Amino acid sequence: MVVDKAGYRLNVGIVLANSSNRVFWGRRAGHDAWQFPQGGVNSNETATEAMFRELKEEVGLDKNDVEIVGVTKRWLKYRLPKQYIRHGSTPLVIGQKQKWFLLRLRCNEQKLRLDLSDTPEFDSWRWIDFMEPVEQVIYFKRHVYQLALEELNSYLRQQRRTPFGKRRRRGQHKKM
Repeated sequence: MVVDKAGYRLNVGIVLANSSNRVFWGRRAGHDAWQFPQGGVNSNETATEAMFRELKEEVGLDKNDVEIVGVTKRWLKYRLPKQYIRHGSTPLVIGQKQKWFLLRLRCNEQKLRLDLSDTPEFDSWRWIDFMEPVEQVIYFKRHVYQLALEELNSYLRQQRRTPFGKRRRRGQHKKM
């Protein structure tokens, strides 16, 4: 676990979109709480490496199953409410500092697996509208979800304007 000097644990968040731009929404195992896949960054890995590790551990997907569409430009922070801070632990963690990744699913959704870890993060999942998680996630994460989804949504809009990575000039049309 990597914790910065201010007490924020470095973490990655994963927004996995299907071809309809609906996103993976997982129910935390044993709870009635839903969230995106996420997890801590280890001291020996980059944020991207942590994201791929968490993707495999939490939803069973490999690098080849997804495409990175976008990444937040900066780390986004949230503070934990006082009742969630573990005051007896070292180092003391007061919140999370997250780098968010938008991924496009490139394989069949039947490849998603929630049971690859000894302690699965999720026990159920569904596809939901892109901005819906902002209203559904636990209250103290809402601001970060809002910031991350607004920024990542710009990558989806850009992707729709530039299919196959090519920008069309005004008046130019796709050939049928």
